[in-house]
Amino acid sequence: MNLSDLKDVLMTTKKLVCEAGKIILEVYSKDFSVDYKDDYTPVTDADRKSNDYIINALKSQYPECAILAEESPDDPNSRINNDWCFIIDPLDGTKEFIKKNGEFTVNAALAYKGKAVLGVIGIPVTDELYYAAKGMGAFYESKGQVQKIKVSDRTKDICILISRSHKSDKLLQLIERNKIKNIRTVGSAIKGCLIAKGQAEVYYRFGQTMEWDTAAMQCIVEEAGGIFRQMDGTEMTYNRLDSVNDKGFYVLNNILNKLN
Repeated sequence: MNLSDLKDVLMTTKKLVCEAGKIILEVYSKDFSVDYKDDYTPVTDADRKSNDYIINALKSQYPECAILAEESPDDPNSRINNDWCFIIDPLDGTKEFIKKNGEFTVNAALAYKGKAVLGVIGIPVTDELYYAAKGMGAFYESKGQVQKIKVSDRTKDICILISRSHKSDKLLQLIERNKIKNIRTVGSAIKGCLIAKGQAEVYYRFGQTMEWDTAAMQCIVEEAGGIFRQMDGTEMTYNRLDSVNDKGFYVLNNILNKLN
């Protein structure tokens, strides 16, 4: 694979994300059971079926690429020696899925030499799609209509996004310290999408996440003109030996909106 192939890979990845969304909705529409992994995070048949569909398709179509996926066994030693790695969260926001509030996504990204160069995020319930590839810009697709998106230019009365399931004392203190009044609560990677689309300006996430939580979102945000950094200001990289993002991160429309 080469960087010149990204346009074609993006088309394929969009289709996979949309099909995975349909698989998820089949489970969502019925009664389903909830299991718990060793780290006490929930998992459902929707997570597993979406994961299997995407991974099998990627292995068939792009056998030369490594894959890192939430619901698949990892082989980090062979993975990190590959310049190309798909990073997949087959159902981001499982807690929101279980609550049946619709705020969950399918996240698919492609990393090249540690950088997220392609990202697709689908919202199954609303049939919305956000996507980007390096140097091509970021896009929003709904009901067959496609529009290029970019972050807002707002630096006053900014809107901060907070997670439904991962609030923290540090975040609440940050909001109070900066006297932010415009607060919106949203689940899953939708938060990054809303900043990319210009509908909010700031998202801070303290605590640990995983590579598959952030890779697609980072590509979309950055191609929309936004800023995505670890909490210490360093760049987030991907296809690492340790897939835990342990520094936290922030997403901004403008560096002037960095909070202290």
